[in-house]
This record gives sequence, C-alpha cells and structure tokens, in this order.
Amino acid sequence: MAEIVKQLLAKPIQLSDQVTKAAEEASSSFKQECLELKSKIEKLASLLRQAARASSDLYERPTRRIIYDTEQVLDKALSLVLKCRANGLMKRVFSIIPAAAFRKMSSQLENCIGDVSWLLRVSAPAEERGDEYLGLPPIAANEPILGLIWEQIAILHTGSVDDRSDAAASLVSLALDNDRYGKSIIEEGGVGPLLKLIKEGKKEGQESAARAIGLLGRDAESVEQMIQAGVISAFAKILKEGPMKVQGVVAWAVSELAGNYPKCQDLFAQHNIIRLLVSHLAFETVQEHSKYAIVSNKPTSIHAVLMASNNSNSNSSANSVKKENDDEEIKNRMQHPLGNRSPNHMHKVVTSTMAMHIAVKQQPNQGNEANPNTEESNPKSNGVSNGKQGHQINQQSYSYSGINMKGRELEDPENKAYMKAMAARALWHLAKGNSEICRSITESRALLCFAVLLERGAKEVQKNSAMAVMQITAMAEKDAELRRSAFKPNSPACKAVVDQMLKIIEKADTDLLVPCVKAIGNLAKTFRATETRIVGPLVRLLDEREAEVTREALISLTKFACTENYLHLDHCKAIISAGGAKHLVQLGYFGEHIVQKPALVLLSYIALYVPESEELAKDNVLGLLEWASKQSFITQVESLEALLQESKSRLELYQSRGSRG
Repeated sequence: MAEIVKQLLAKPIQLSDQVTKAAEEASSSFKQECLELKSKIEKLASLLRQAARASSDLYERPTRRIIYDTEQVLDKALSLVLKCRANGLMKRVFSIIPAAAFRKMSSQLENCIGDVSWLLRVSAPAEERGDEYLGLPPIAANEPILGLIWEQIAILHTGSVDDRSDAAASLVSLALDNDRYGKSIIEEGGVGPLLKLIKEGKKEGQESAARAIGLLGRDAESVEQMIQAGVISAFAKILKEGPMKVQGVVAWAVSELAGNYPKCQDLFAQHNIIRLLVSHLAFETVQEHSKYAIVSNKPTSIHAVLMASNNSNSNSSANSVKKENDDEEIKNRMQHPLGNRSPNHMHKVVTSTMAMHIAVKQQPNQGNEANPNTEESNPKSNGVSNGKQGHQINQQSYSYSGINMKGRELEDPENKAYMKAMAARALWHLAKGNSEICRSITESRALLCFAVLLERGAKEVQKNSAMAVMQITAMAEKDAELRRSAFKPNSPACKAVVDQMLKIIEKADTDLLVPCVKAIGNLAKTFRATETRIVGPLVRLLDEREAEVTREALISLTKFACTENYLHLDHCKAIISAGGAKHLVQLGYFGEHIVQKPALVLLSYIALYVPESEELAKDNVLGLLEWASKQSFITQVESLEALLQESKSRLELYQSRGSRG
C-alpha cells in the first residue's frame, strides 16, 4: 500500500512544482493573482510531501479519491498559470483571463488543501490526534455520509480500543439506516478493520463489529466480498473462544450471511461452524461434563463411565453400588437444560439417547429390519446402512469441540437464552436446502437439543428451533437416505422431536404452529400405519383456524394421503375417522382462495383411495367434486383436473353400487 500511495503522490507533487515555477514567470498583468495561487500551491505541495512520508499510515480509499481530485485541480492550475506568462506583445494583448477564473481556482486549491489536511489527520494515530474533531473533507461536501463512513473506518484503523468500539457502533447505525450505506461501508474497505476488531477488541467492540458484519451481508455480492476478506475464520474463532454475548451475535450474523447467500453454507461447514453451533446448543440442554468424555476405544457404556468417575472420588467399590443408585447418578449428573428440575419424560429421552449413541459406537450396525408398516417396506426403496457413519460421528459428538466453557455456567440467563436462540437460527439458515449440512446436524445431538428446547426453551429459542427442524425435515422429505438415517421410527431423538411438535399442534400455539405442521408433513413417509396420534391433531386444525394454518394443515395431510406415500390407504382412512371429510367439504365450498384448492386436492385423494366410505357419501363429497370440476380455477390446472375427474369417477362407481344394494 505504501509504495502504491507514493506512486500516486508523485504526479501531483511534480505538478505543484511546475505550477509554482510557472507562477513566478507570470507577466506583470497577472502577477498578483499568480502569486496568490503560488502561495496556496506551496502549502498544498508541503501537505502532499507530508502525505508521501506517511504513506504507510494513509487510509487507502479516501487517499485515492483525494489524490485523483487534487491532480485534476493542479492540471487546471498549470494551464491557467501558463496563460499568464509574458511571451510577446501579441500574447499579452490577446490573453484575457477573467478574474472569476482565478477566484474559482483559488477556491479549488483551498478545497484540495482541506482534503489532504483531513486525510493526514484522519490517518494519524489516536494518540497524535487526541480529541480533535475531524469534520468532513471538502471532497465529501455533496456526500456527507461518505465522509462519515471514511472517518469511522479510519478510526477502526488507528483509533484507541474504545474509539474503535464507538466507530463500529456508528457503522451499525449507518448500516441499519440504509442498504446503500451498507454497500458503501464494504466498498470503502470497512470489512477488514471490523474483522480485526472482532478478533482483538473488547467485548462491546466485538459485539458491534459482529453486528455490523451481519447487517452488511444483505445480498449475495456483499456476502461474497466479506467471505473473501476472511469473515468465516474470524467467526469460527469467536464461536470457539469468545465471550458468550459476542458468540450469540456472531451466530446471528452467520444466520444472516447464510440466509442471504446460500452458496456460503458449505464454506461455514468446512470451518466447523456447524459443530460449534451444535455445541453451543447442547450446553446445559443436553448436559455433558468432561468426566463423561469417551477417551478410549475399548468397549464401554455410560454406566461404566459414570462408575469410573465415582470410583476416582470415593473408596467404595463398584460392586457395592446398586442399580437404583446408578440410575440416580445418571439423573443427577445429566442436568436439565434449564436448571435443576425433577426427573421427567424428556430427561429419560436424553439419557436413553446418549446411551444409544454410545451403544452405536461399541458395536457395528447389525442392520435394521424393515418395518412392514413404514416406507422401508416399499420394494422400490433402497436400504441404507448407517453403522460406519454412526461410528465416525460419535467419536466427536460427545465433546464441546474445544470450546472454552470456563465460567459459562455463571453467565446471565438472558445471554444463555440469546446464545441458544441465535445458534438455532444459524442452524436453521445453514440447513436450508443443504442435505450434507442437515446430515451433519442430525448425526450430532442437535435433534435431541431441539426437542428439549421446543419443550422448555424461551420463546425465541422455541421459534428458531421449530424453524430449524422444519428445514431439516424439508430436506429429509427429498432425501430418502437422510430421512431413513435421521428419522428412524425407533430413534429416541426423533420420537422426542415429534412428541414436542404434536404437543404444540394440539395446543395450537400460534407462533410455532406453522413450522411444526410443515415438519410433521415433511415426515409423513416415516410414520407407521399404527401411528394413529399424528393425523387427528392435523385434522382438528381444519376447523375454523387462520387461513395460513389451515392451508399448511391441508398440505401436510395431503402428504399422508397422496400416492407417493406407501401407506396412503391407511392414512386416508385415518383422516376420515378423525372427521376430516365434513371439514374438507366446508373448505371446498366456502374456504378462502388459498385453502380451497388444497382442500379439494386432499379430498380427491381420499375419494380416490376410500371411495366406498359411508362418511364421504353422507357428506355428499361427490356433489362437491362435480361442482368443483366446473370451476375455472380447477380446469386451468391440468394435473388437478385429471385427479379430480379420476376421484369423481371412482366415487360415482362405488356410491352407485351402494345405492343399488
């Protein structure tokens, strides 16, 4: 940078010397005006030489702009002064230079002096500058925000620790005000010093810098520029070692960057961001002390690990401890995520799941027998063996990935809740549309954490956890291998997540209802025919709910009833048994536009597969389908019209037989 600046300054310094010499040779007619210009140019030349000596400290972006403008002004000044030289009688007679030209040039030179002087002040170290008010350079008179951005970025380069923190906070305010200001901060080189502050600053400065980075990443181009500047490695360092509040802001920033530029998801994963976020999610959710760490490849069990821990602190032998005491020890050591609570169902799930993970590590996968009541019984499905993956993952699943946890249990509860909320938010955006990341998340303890947090977390934690589960299940719906490995019916973590989502659906918690309904629908292919508790709560949502909730319930139920679901016949019967037909008829006739079409689609599938149902005849489903087949919003969609016609034909056939009988 220093050499480049020196090269940039060489031309204006040379020009200033030429103008000075030419001014000395001016004719008597313009002598006074040229001497005034000479005085200003000498002052400007002195400042330019001072800038050349301090080239290594100059802030690049305004330096380039100011030097370029100064060079243009000096070029014009040289042309003006050369006209004033006395080179013969005719030239003196016909050289008429308006006085306004000298006044304009004098003003431009004053501006150049002000610009270079400001550049030297703003680039000076904090101790030299003191409390001096920098103001705006003349070059930014028409763009005052640009001058303010330059000033704050310069302070990030050279200011004291406290000043840098204040500058980062100012950039946060600017980025919040206007998207264009955010782009200017990136273009003017603000990302580098913000990342440096994240790594080296005090907690308040780190927090402001991380928030600024998150706000700047509002589009793909901006995120890509920040990634090239090294934002991911800086974030990984903070998530591993930083203060909890700063880690929470960094997790939020990760969610912003990943949400606005999905292509960066894999880069975050390559820097272990997924594992770090899951570790933060697991802290005091699935309690795990270093005493539990699996440090040997020898076969072991959670019982044996806990017993070894006990023996190191007491003289009693393992044989003297009864099984009841062992169980109690497990409960005591594995705290509830929100403090000391009495043993409950979720605690048992946590215990059994962790024990199952260790069991997977102990022995190779023996193969899962296909359940005849799930999609695995479909002869078109391909079996998947997960033993190798399970072994590899569990070698690292039960450590906190090197994160410094010292003193974290004493953190403010609000900071803990914020950290979990932002970790869940980051995982939500990182998982969106990415099978590999979803697989990485589900092979860790994250699903179990989400189950616990859906049950007991703060409101924002619950919301972000529900959104994360929704995105993971959306990928599982498309990826059969992910679905079978992560959402096996006998998985305690899967059962725990489904249980919590069903409780939310039954309670009709408005904030969490839509993502939970979507997630249950995404898992439609994983439920056994005997899993009768799933369909009923979804059917009940069809009864006088908000249009958005009703629509999502219809879409989820359709995933149970459609042809692609191997158990569609059983699920269609379950929907009828839960009283779904009458609700669907009502919605088909009188529902809002966004629910009318999905209601008819679901009803068509039910009529197609259970045409003999007396409930369908009693609710006059055939009449609805005949009416719908004449509506333009049906006939315009070829696939929907074909489904409706086929269902209507099946219904006519069976109901006609019934009437003849």
